[in-house]
Amino acid sequence: QVQLVESGGGLVQAGGSLRLSCAASGRTFSMYAMGWFRQAPGKEREFVAAISWGGGSTYYTDSVKGRFTISRDNAKNTVYLQMNSLKPEDTAVYYCAANTRNYIGSYYSMYEYDYWGQGTQVTVSS
Repeated sequence: QVQLVESGGGLVQAGGSLRLSCAASGRTFSMYAMGWFRQAPGKEREFVAAISWGGGSTYYTDSVKGRFTISRDNAKNTVYLQMNSLKPEDTAVYYCAANTRNYIGSYYSMYEYDYWGQGTQVTVSS
């Protein structure tokens, strides 16, 4: 069983920055692929960013490229999402997700992740 706990959400003005953290339980965190997804009111959950087991590969949805950075600290069992130049359309609940299966078909698909956090609200005002 893996538990994921997000933190760092809040209210920020457009152009501002936030750093989300996701702390994971489990002794094999370094073997998990990790992802961030978000869900805005009335919309489907969508992929934001992901990072491979060792952190050597990262993936982003086009709308956040150049503004968001995903990283991980395996010694702290934590994955981060640094969000800069935030826009009102980034407003959503952000979810951390883990793939613990030792294989991932697509980093972009929510169905490849078997554990999820409870979510943290990010609100960007204009």
